[in-house]
Amino acid sequence: MSRTRALTPNGALQAGPMAAILANHAIPGCEVTGTGGLSHTRLLATPGGPRRVTVTLRPDDVELTADTDDDAEFAHLKHATRRWLDLDADTTAVERAFDGDPLLGPLVRRLPGLRAVGYPEAFEAAVMTVLGQQVSVAAGCTFGGRLAAAYGERSTSGLTLFPTPQSLADAPHEELRAAVGVTRTRAATVQNVARAVVDGLSLDPDADHALQRSRLLAIPGIGPWSADYLAVRVLRDPDAFTPGDLVARRAMGNPSIRDADRLSEAWRPYRAYALFHLWTAATYRGA
Repeated sequence: MSRTRALTPNGALQAGPMAAILANHAIPGCEVTGTGGLSHTRLLATPGGPRRVTVTLRPDDVELTADTDDDAEFAHLKHATRRWLDLDADTTAVERAFDGDPLLGPLVRRLPGLRAVGYPEAFEAAVMTVLGQQVSVAAGCTFGGRLAAAYGERSTSGLTLFPTPQSLADAPHEELRAAVGVTRTRAATVQNVARAVVDGLSLDPDADHALQRSRLLAIPGIGPWSADYLAVRVLRDPDAFTPGDLVARRAMGNPSIRDADRLSEAWRPYRAYALFHLWTAATYRGA
């Protein structure tokens, strides 16, 4: 049995760019983008186990359909989806803050209501961030699909559950490397992340962000770009920024990493939203 509910955002909603982010980062086997691109299906965790959900992006709201008849589970999934898609952000405040900026002003006027879309599952996000280091988004997703096929679990919904931290931590290193098709160093970083989570690392948006960033940087193979990216997309820090991100820097006019960091100071306390506007300007052609 499934249940459906319309989730109303706080302010405007840019369905096209949001759909593009979800589709471009979809993990084969774990996520499905619907015909027309404005619906997205995946599994989300609940206290009672993973449930299949579909979000359909509409001009004024997001329709959530979940395979559950349990009131508590559905309430959990509504909350998780609102946080995942950043539906509660005050994007009007962001737009006011950026309106006079020579770079961001035209971008926010072109796409008001742009959301800082996150990841719904922290461990999945951390592993996909590692697999996406120094490769295209499409290549990173291909690696993620291979990892899920090798170590995930097929659910009764037809979708694959992303591998657990324990399953990746315990996998023979060379077997994992060969299954995914990455370098030994990249495979080692995936397993380092998995072991850190098994040992207690929790990427919790409500916990101390600076402490979690320092713990991420202590993991062999995790550098500043990965830690900053996870601060934006998992820790949900509205002021996090990735000065080392090539796409963002290209949209900024190709400054150095140091200069990108310096320039971003003008966008506090909403640097994460500046980042999404820069990413969207560089990659989205739907509007």
